[in-house]
Amino acid sequence: MKESKFLKENTENLEKLLIIPGLQEFDLKDLGSILRRSKIRQYDNEEQIIQEGDHDALLFFLLSGGVRIEKGGKKITVLKRRGDMFGEMSIIDSSDRTASAFAEGKAVCLTTDASKIEDLSKNDRVAFGYILYRIFTEILAERLRKTTEKLIKAQEKIEQLMA
Repeated sequence: MKESKFLKENTENLEKLLIIPGLQEFDLKDLGSILRRSKIRQYDNEEQIIQEGDHDALLFFLLSGGVRIEKGGKKITVLKRRGDMFGEMSIIDSSDRTASAFAEGKAVCLTTDASKIEDLSKNDRVAFGYILYRIFTEILAERLRKTTEKLIKAQEKIEQLMA
C-alpha cells in the first residue's frame, strides 16, 4: 500500500471529494475540513485493505478500481463505482470490522480518520459529523433496499422449492 501525506485544500483534491455522492451540495470550506484529515491510498490487486475483526476508525471512499467485500471468507459484493464508501459500520457503532476488503485490480481510495473529529472546533465538528452521517444514511438506505430485494427473491425461491 502506498499512502500520501494528509491532503491540502487545493482545487484538485476538492474535485476528488466532489465525485462522492452526497458531497456536491456542501460548502467547499466544510469539505476542506475532511481533506485536512484525509489521505490517498493505493492498493495492488488482491491487497487487503480492511481485516475483519480489526478495530480502527478509518473510512474509505473508492476513487478508482474495485474493492471486494468478504465476510468469513465469502464474497459479499464488489464495489466499483467512483465514490463508493466502505468501512462505515465500525465508525457508526464503534465496533470491530464486520468484514474484510480487498483490492480488485489496482484500487485508489480516499481515507479519512473519523477519530480525528474530536480534534475539530465545535463548528467544524458539527459540520464534519453532519457530512459523514448524511452520507452514511444515503448509502445505508441504498444497501438496505438492495438487501430487501435479495431477501424477497430468496424467499420466493424457497417457496417455489417447498411447493
